Amino acid sequence: MCVDTTQLLHGLSQGDGQNVELLFEHVYTELRALAASKLKAERPGHTLQPTALVNELYLRMSEQSRVVWRDRSHFMAMAATFMRRVLIDHARSKGAERRGGGRPLVSIDDVLCLNKATDPTELVALADCLDKLASLNERHACIVEMKVFGGLTVDEMSSLLGVSPATVKNDWRTARAWIRSQLNPGS
Repeated sequence: MCVDTTQLLHGLSQGDGQNVELLFEHVYTELRALAASKLKAERPGHTLQPTALVNELYLRMSEQSRVVWRDRSHFMAMAATFMRRVLIDHARSKGAERRGGGRPLVSIDDVLCLNKATDPTELVALADCLDKLASLNERHACIVEMKVFGGLTVDEMSSLLGVSPATVKNDWRTARAWIRSQLNPGS
């Protein structure tokens, strides 16, 4: 039986709860690969495994009843965002007892470059920064999430957001500079 992801997403948007399981079965391999790539960017010895991350993603995304899913790209971008939130929550719980005093300086280049291991405090700092950015400019925060955590291209982001590629590039530069100033004030 050939299953179309977009049809499953549209059914899910219309309240067909059975589509959640079918959808995850259909895209599980991609989600697990995405989870594995996210975990490679984490610190060595991370306690979450790709399967556990996808399972947590399933639990969180199956609770989303008011989302209108547009297409596979939109779903994967949201999946990346939810994975980021799972990793941030995990980092917060693991790092809470280790944190003391002031926050260390964080390199924006290290945080935004997913091929480098990221310390839990860096992830928490980035999450806090993204929350603050979202309150100031939601589109800028969305672009950072889609680029850094979703791996979307400028054209994909442009299509999802309904803005030109030039606007996406400009927003990315602005958001990155703002995050840099927040993570390393006075630098």
